[in-house]
Amino acid sequence: MALLVSLREVTKAYSARPLFDGLNLEVYEGERLALVGPNGAGKSTLLRILTGAEASDSGVRSVARGSTIAHLTQEDRFNANERLIDAVMATAVGETHEREFAAEVALVEAGFTDPHALIGTLSGGWRKRLAIVRECVRQPQLMVMDEPTNHLDVEGVWWLEELLADASFAMVVASHDRWFLDRVATRVVEIDPRHAGGAFSAAGGYRDFLRHRETHLAGQAARQETLANQVRREEEWLRKQPKARTTKSVARIEEAGRMQAELRDVSTRNAMGRAADIDFHATNRRSNDLVVMKGVTKALGGRTLMRDLELELSPGTRLGLLGRNGSGKSTLLKLITGALPVDAGTIKRAQDLRVVVFHQDRDSLDKRRTLRLSLCPNGDTVKYRDSSIHVMAWAKRFCFRPDQLDQPVGSLSGGEQARILISLLMLQPADLLILDEPTNDLDVPTLEVLEESLIEFPGAVALVTHDRFLLERVSTKLLALDGAGGWAAVPEVASWERAQRAAARPSTAAPIRAKGPDTYAGLSKPERRELERMDEKIQAADQAVAEAQSAVDAAAADTDRLASAWARLTTAQDAVERLYTRWSELEAKAKAGG
Repeated sequence: MALLVSLREVTKAYSARPLFDGLNLEVYEGERLALVGPNGAGKSTLLRILTGAEASDSGVRSVARGSTIAHLTQEDRFNANERLIDAVMATAVGETHEREFAAEVALVEAGFTDPHALIGTLSGGWRKRLAIVRECVRQPQLMVMDEPTNHLDVEGVWWLEELLADASFAMVVASHDRWFLDRVATRVVEIDPRHAGGAFSAAGGYRDFLRHRETHLAGQAARQETLANQVRREEEWLRKQPKARTTKSVARIEEAGRMQAELRDVSTRNAMGRAADIDFHATNRRSNDLVVMKGVTKALGGRTLMRDLELELSPGTRLGLLGRNGSGKSTLLKLITGALPVDAGTIKRAQDLRVVVFHQDRDSLDKRRTLRLSLCPNGDTVKYRDSSIHVMAWAKRFCFRPDQLDQPVGSLSGGEQARILISLLMLQPADLLILDEPTNDLDVPTLEVLEESLIEFPGAVALVTHDRFLLERVSTKLLALDGAGGWAAVPEVASWERAQRAAARPSTAAPIRAKGPDTYAGLSKPERRELERMDEKIQAADQAVAEAQSAVDAAAADTDRLASAWARLTTAQDAVERLYTRWSELEAKAKAGG
């Protein structure tokens, strides 16, 4: 693979705080590189250095001759009174008519129904789609993307995953969405001072990266222990002050000095990379049933969100809720806590049930208050698990610096405000944790610690989050809501996603082909007949998916039937995917022949 961009011995610092020191990074043709690391590690800065939008303090940036680099930043800049097609044409390649055609096709393929609409009419999610389309029509060799899933709804993320899977350009993407990274990445690079050179690279998706990083860090810890033993022996030898200053003894003294320096470096790096110390406090209640819902029905705004819902939460149950925006996930959480009444059915809660709730908004925080008062409103200590902890130690546990204690909360980042809310939850013993989008603004190291804490929590958990990676890893039970009264237990997040994608695809979604005498050029007669019948085959396969989905819905309360129904649905979905893949192959061959 040809090298597109390389950074050699790059250093960068803001004020007195260094971000990188001697960092090396290469991006090759066809590569899909994911960039991860804690907030403040310098991911966005590194992306700007890669594109040439920002200079490093030292080091060398090399770009292959003739390479075009597109840069999707976190914040888009559009003129609200400009038409969609004009915004995209401005970056498209070619003559005017070619740019107009390319822009219109790209917009339609991205789901826009009116390319001539004004940008000011778009929501945040559709503005993000437009920004992605605008960069894609540049026909870049390398696409650099900073948090591309921000503002996208679940359908938008699915669209982006499919777009990148079929893209011809290489890419570097920084994102907190680990499920997305696992789907699209062929290599993951973590920017973190724990690693020699400030970065660690592993081939594969995000799950592969986790395995490789665990091995790497274990080896680094073992190296520290080995060096410590070697340095101890050499220091004992040096204390004997050998009289014979032979060449051999001088070399040994120099080697001892080198090992001492390496030990200091490895020890320092192993002590870095600290994330927030999250550990929720459970009451250790032994009741088998904390919450039991029977025949629960609830409607809001004239729309039935759930009908005849059956649900039990016991200690050790970690319920993950799935569903599109507006399907009733947050409403169900409010029903569980009693914040909303049921329209029909019953909810039985254990006596004196202690429920702790994390809300997705930050309105409960007084933005004028200092961090010190927000973390510790009564004096200089907090009471946690029968122990008194000084506010400075408590702040350090959530990765706050001492100089931040007197800053107003409103000046802190969204991730820092989320950590304040989590710290307050930890002070409240709970039988049941209710978490509504707890992952917003959290960096990857904090997400990993949050996962572990939820997995180890002995009480019950009910969780709504767009973080599919956390949902899959934490949940012992998954419940999907369709927003029209339907609900179903599902075995895994990926299965639910496949079903939703198949359902979203129109049953009459016949491939659109250009008409003319050369439509089938390049195809053999059997291939032409296969392509002509593809519409019919796809419609039949879509119908099979719909029937299998109905069987899954009907078997929601029957574990034995549900397993076989899901197997049938998965088989039907795989058949649809194979047909669309084959259709794409035939279309490409026909086009090439024309």
